[in-house]
Amino acid sequence: MKNFLHHTTLTTPLGEMLAVYSPTGLCLLDFPQGKHQDNTLAKLQAQWQCPLREHPDPRLPLLQHALQEYFAKQRHRFDDIAVDFSIGTAFQQSVWRVLQSIPYGKTISYGEQARLLGKPEAVRAVAAANGRNPLSIIVPCHRVIGSNGKLTGYAGGLWRKQALLALENGQNCLL
Repeated sequence: MKNFLHHTTLTTPLGEMLAVYSPTGLCLLDFPQGKHQDNTLAKLQAQWQCPLREHPDPRLPLLQHALQEYFAKQRHRFDDIAVDFSIGTAFQQSVWRVLQSIPYGKTISYGEQARLLGKPEAVRAVAAANGRNPLSIIVPCHRVIGSNGKLTGYAGGLWRKQALLALENGQNCLL
């Protein structure tokens, strides 16, 4: 496990997702067409100085079970999934930690997120860091919306963001 970044593809109700594990935790969970995925994979390989290996990580069953529970509306948090934010800057990591504090079924604006971070003037930087979030669903950037209440930006596609928010609000649009 120490000489490779383990990756595998998972099937979810919203399509396939690429899961990558570093020695310290889940470092990428993304839909295949994620616009920053190639860059993220290159950064991970440089960070860990090891190649990707298509092989399930021993921690994968916990992730699969957690995602199944989430899509069945039985899980609201992913605190038991070890995550690795090491490819993010210190600012990005702080933004991603704020995302983890947004309650299930709730939304906030990018401005509110910037205020929670203690940087109310950094709305655009916060939005850009959200766009670089490597852990879709686990780190819920889909819970951040525009200040006008409209859905904006989601690397996995706005239709997925809408579906995730609908799921969390008790609607049955996914299955």
